[in-house]
Amino acid sequence: MDKVYYQYRDALKTANHLMDDFGGEMEGDSLGMGVIRKEVDLTNEEKQYLLAVERGDIPSARQFLKNGHTRLNINCVDPLGRTALLIAIENENIEMIELLLSHNIEIGDALLHAIEEENVEAVELILNHELVNKGEQALHHTVPSSSFTPDITPIILAAHRDNYEIIKILLDRGYRIPKPHDVRCSCKHCVIQSREDSLRHSRSRINAYRALASPSLIALSSKDPILTSFELSWELRRLSKLENEFKVDYEKLAKKCQEFAVDLLEQTRGSQELEIVLNHDTSNPAAIEQELITNDKMKLSRLKLAVKYKQKKFVSHPNCQQLLASLWYEGLPGFRRQNIVCKLLITICIGFMFPILCIMYLIAPRSSPGNLIRKPFIKFICHSSSYLTFLFLLIMVSQRVKIPTLDTQPTENLHKGSKSELRGAPATTIEWMILCYVAGLIWAEIKQLWDEGAHEYIHDMWNILDFVTNSLYIATLTLRVIAYLQVKRERDRGLQTAFMERKDWDAYDPNLIAEALFAAANIFSSLKLIYIFTVNPHLGPLQISLGRMIMDIMKFGAVYFLVLFSFACGLNHLYWYYSTLRKEECNVQHIQASCDRKYESFANLFEIVQSLYWAIYGLVDLDHAELQEPHEFTEFVGKLMFGTYSWIAFVVLLNLLIAMMSSSYQNISSQADEEWKFARSKLWISYFEDTGTLPAPFNIIPSPKTFFYLLLWFKNKLCACSKQQKRSRWQSIRKIVKKINEREIRYQAVMRDLIKRYIMFKQRGPLRGDGVTEDDINELKQDISSFRFELLEILRNNGMKTPNPNQPKPSNRRLSRRKNQRSLEQLKKSFIMSNMADPATQTMDQVTSPMQLVFTHPPPVTSSITYGNSIPETIIEESFEHNISLKKKSSISRNSVPVKSVPYSGSMSERKTLYKSREAASQSTDSTSTCDSVNIPLEGSVETGDVSDSEEGRVPTDSDGNLSDQQTEFLRVNSVRSHHSKISPNNSKLQNTVDFLLESKSRGSTRETKIVKRVKFM
Repeated sequence: MDKVYYQYRDALKTANHLMDDFGGEMEGDSLGMGVIRKEVDLTNEEKQYLLAVERGDIPSARQFLKNGHTRLNINCVDPLGRTALLIAIENENIEMIELLLSHNIEIGDALLHAIEEENVEAVELILNHELVNKGEQALHHTVPSSSFTPDITPIILAAHRDNYEIIKILLDRGYRIPKPHDVRCSCKHCVIQSREDSLRHSRSRINAYRALASPSLIALSSKDPILTSFELSWELRRLSKLENEFKVDYEKLAKKCQEFAVDLLEQTRGSQELEIVLNHDTSNPAAIEQELITNDKMKLSRLKLAVKYKQKKFVSHPNCQQLLASLWYEGLPGFRRQNIVCKLLITICIGFMFPILCIMYLIAPRSSPGNLIRKPFIKFICHSSSYLTFLFLLIMVSQRVKIPTLDTQPTENLHKGSKSELRGAPATTIEWMILCYVAGLIWAEIKQLWDEGAHEYIHDMWNILDFVTNSLYIATLTLRVIAYLQVKRERDRGLQTAFMERKDWDAYDPNLIAEALFAAANIFSSLKLIYIFTVNPHLGPLQISLGRMIMDIMKFGAVYFLVLFSFACGLNHLYWYYSTLRKEECNVQHIQASCDRKYESFANLFEIVQSLYWAIYGLVDLDHAELQEPHEFTEFVGKLMFGTYSWIAFVVLLNLLIAMMSSSYQNISSQADEEWKFARSKLWISYFEDTGTLPAPFNIIPSPKTFFYLLLWFKNKLCACSKQQKRSRWQSIRKIVKKINEREIRYQAVMRDLIKRYIMFKQRGPLRGDGVTEDDINELKQDISSFRFELLEILRNNGMKTPNPNQPKPSNRRLSRRKNQRSLEQLKKSFIMSNMADPATQTMDQVTSPMQLVFTHPPPVTSSITYGNSIPETIIEESFEHNISLKKKSSISRNSVPVKSVPYSGSMSERKTLYKSREAASQSTDSTSTCDSVNIPLEGSVETGDVSDSEEGRVPTDSDGNLSDQQTEFLRVNSVRSHHSKISPNNSKLQNTVDFLLESKSRGSTRETKIVKRVKFM
């Protein structure tokens, strides 16, 4: 019945709201005319119920839930759409959450809100409640939520918050995050989702990747967190290029993954851990087998993978750089500590000795001199020296330096300094040496392409440059061979064209084309020196900046070519007739001498493009646009086009190029150290490999090692079916598997330690950096509010009458906190002033205020209960009325004559002296006063009404026994003490709680603390 009632009530309210909205629309839309989107109204009990939950009033909330009101919906929501459970989660009130869950309140999306608030205890309570009541199936059920999109699951939200504890709890409960489909995926699900709502489909992919990029999730769910970070970072960078709309989001996630890998590397504490991390590779059995054969422990597989995925921060980390530097200078101990002169001398000596070292390696690869060239730094010096020798040979050829050959038929044209050569001349000795070098360089590139693969090879721009250079050399060699064959054929036929001078050659003669290609190849070969300069800390960053600027130049070139082609088309259409006319005039013989060749600047489209390009450098003047015919308008338009082009090209585009290059340089300079170390590490790692030991041209000479590997390969192919070979193969496989298992165990142990250190470092971070936040203040306020209601509940259970916080108090009994505090301070001051007066001189006529009250015996305090500055009014009323009646009766029953007294007015020191003398005198005299007074009941006097002279304080009254307003207010406050004495002293827990509050209150002012100690009223 209750459920039907709630449904009927909600439906009726909804219908009324719809009618109101419909009526409002009929009247017209206007601002300030009322609430348009109204919420369901709450009953008074529901409001009090939600208010109790908001305040943390557990007793009241328990009372609402326990009584089971027929008209109370425990699942009601406030105007913000929050249920009681959501309010308790926001306030982080665990006891309230337990109370609500114990009464089977609807969970809804409370789990998501608990994860959003990062409340671990609340998450555990909700999960346990769902598991007990609904089973494991309910844990993975998607719940509709107005605060979260449908693709946000608990594990995804926890990963977004990157809360390690919550993620661990959810993973233990079986929550998983499926990897999103690829952007180009054309499966049925992706097609339907993209067709229905493309934005939601893209957002769901971003949310999934944002969760997968969580460091805590990677640390908990991945066997190899570093590898996972590399792959995920690479995938996110790829997505940033495919989905440009969300490029910034994907780049931030990629950077987050990269930083997580760096943080794990930061936690390594020794060279052993660092080597295990950087050399880990269980996916390449061939490399492990090679390691078993060569006994090489430093393959740096993980570091090479970082270079492949362009993890620049990881590679440039000091830990990696220290290990790489130690391996780089392995062959020369102490080289880094030498001065610059010693370093230069050692490098030059090794450079000149590189032919000897290469020959020693060819003869005895495993000998001590042969192994010396395998050291990375010495290997780099030998390769650099060999390449410098190659460049020296190119310079000799460009300077036409000839070495006498063994040719039996030398010609007169083959001598040093000759400016004319025969077509198809044979190669000189230097050219043959260059040819050997080119063959060695080509063979090195072929081996590199075979080892790395085409995909990795083309992603290195230096490999592209080498490929272009080698192609030019091959083309040059081919054209030289063609020219030689043509000339030989002409000589065989006896034609004189074989002996033509250079000035008579055809424009497209193979020799001329070969020389042009060879010149271009020489330029690229010389630029290759920049790659060698990468190891230098001064030239390396400059080389990186230059590489980035080349990309800016290419972007600028695309825009400039578009502008150039546009104006070239316009000028060609404008000047085509006049250029043709000038050309015809110049072809006439009698005016050829006086013909002006300026017309050729705009003769055709190709000439116009060249003219506009050279105009940038000031080589084309404005007079090229002038006409001999009286066509002023055409000439004006042509000059206007030329001027507009000059303004765009010179002023706009050139300044744009300068700005782009400056911006690129600024970006690189801010990351110059990281970029340079990454580029240098790539160069270092390339020399760590066993392949490519010998430089060109020695690498084309077969070595004994080559023959040994060749024979071993034939043996394995021919004897693969023998039993001995199979047995040996199985033994090798077992060794490889054993090695892989040992590596995996060591790596997992190290990774476990790194993750623990990372989590501890992450947990200590907020404690060190952040101060008091708004959440901390709200949590403290909630704790204080809950403690207040718990204290009231304890007092209520011990028989005290406490106010109901859910009911408003009458306005005539409401006192402000500031007013109560002021009254209490005045009251305490009156106690001290009255004790400083002489009781023997006081009379009834002079007593007009509580400033002249006298305590002949301070009342004993048997209970430490206090209410601070706020006294419950119900307690005051009961004790006050009873007290007033007793005082009046006691005052009327006495018929003593009032004694006049003069108020004492002196300095504070005199008052203190008088006060001490009064205390000493009061110990030896009778405590009975001769003046009429109102008895102040001490402990137990309220219950029995028995007031003795030795246990009473005296409050002067007038002749009719009436009290003034201030005296009445004093008695009203003092009546609370008599009620405190009713509490049983056996309740130690309550006693300690109230004592603690009393002590906290009394610390607020030093003056108040002294008053409490002296008067012992509080």
